[in-house]
Amino acid sequence: MIIESNILRHYLKNCYFITGTAYAGKSTMCALLAERYDMVHCGENYNLDCILSVAQPERQPNICYMNTKPSWEHFVSRSPEEYAAWIDGNSAELAGFEVAELIRLSAGGRKIIVDTNIPVPMLREISDHSRVAVMLSPQSMSVERFFDRGDPEKQFLLSVIDNCPDPQATMDNFRRCIAAVNSPERYREFAESGFFTLVREEGRDTKEETLLALAKHFGLE
Repeated sequence: MIIESNILRHYLKNCYFITGTAYAGKSTMCALLAERYDMVHCGENYNLDCILSVAQPERQPNICYMNTKPSWEHFVSRSPEEYAAWIDGNSAELAGFEVAELIRLSAGGRKIIVDTNIPVPMLREISDHSRVAVMLSPQSMSVERFFDRGDPEKQFLLSVIDNCPDPQATMDNFRRCIAAVNSPERYREFAESGFFTLVREEGRDTKEETLLALAKHFGLE
């Protein structure tokens, strides 16, 4: 079944999407926007338990890798090419789950802020310019500071790397994986997407400034 884009745009009209590269501030801004403007907050990996229970290996092989992977050591030890291909496959497979869940949540009538990995071409189809924002960070920042945050997922991966036979080699490899996902080519795709874009600056606390810029773009102010 194919659902035409104009139908999806209608049912997703209360959804506001933030996408971009790692360590650009997406998660922080989604949380702050949800709190200040009383929005439903769909953070990174929202609805994951449901997704993992519904996904099927023959239909969503990348999602199902999380259930079929040989070990967490295997997860952090893949080549940068394998990791980047898995990330792209995940984004494509998760999009259907994400759209379905957002339509369900939209029935409540509240505005929804989404930390999303829906591919940029699909966002053009299902949403409007005024409801999508891109946040970017320099590749060096997204790679070197990937583990600086205290969220449980990042700290768990750090513990996995620390327990590998050669932690330093594994860390070096995983940083190359993160660099592949946040490559200059991918950065350029986001930057040239035509969507409203903010670039994180090193060494400056611009949370309030960024929050207000996003709020104005989304028409919340």
